[in-house]
Amino acid sequence: MPPASTRFRLQPANTQRIPFWGQLFIGLIWLGYVLALIISGEGSSDFHFLHYVFLVFSVVYLGYVLVHNAPIFGTQSYLEFTPAYIVHKSGLFRAKQAFPAETIAAIELLPRQLRLKLKDGTSFPLSLREVRGVKRKRLVLEKVRTFAAQHQIPVRE
Repeated sequence: MPPASTRFRLQPANTQRIPFWGQLFIGLIWLGYVLALIISGEGSSDFHFLHYVFLVFSVVYLGYVLVHNAPIFGTQSYLEFTPAYIVHKSGLFRAKQAFPAETIAAIELLPRQLRLKLKDGTSFPLSLREVRGVKRKRLVLEKVRTFAAQHQIPVRE
């Protein structure tokens, strides 16, 4: 039996000034530098505990970079189409946004954005820049049209 929902993994829009590999490299350099200071005993003084503080901050920074950029804990950002809802989750520490079909008044398909207009007058833009690949974008647009047709929701392009 085919699954009742379709989930599309979203990748973060590349808005960071330093790419993932650059951030990872910086964190590893910090970690290596601190470990070299601790092992060699260079700069040992009354403030040698600062090496351990810097070591903790380096490990925390590396953890932060990995959690936000690599799918360590599963799919972090996704757009999911269920039989009755459109669900958007934009990150590991962010809440899901569920849009029931009965509350959606219209769907607008723009070149880089999917905008959901709700019956209460609010609208929610969902970035399609986070969907990587031409084939996956086509599948998302096809799924949006199928969802809208199933629930008689007008689609504007």
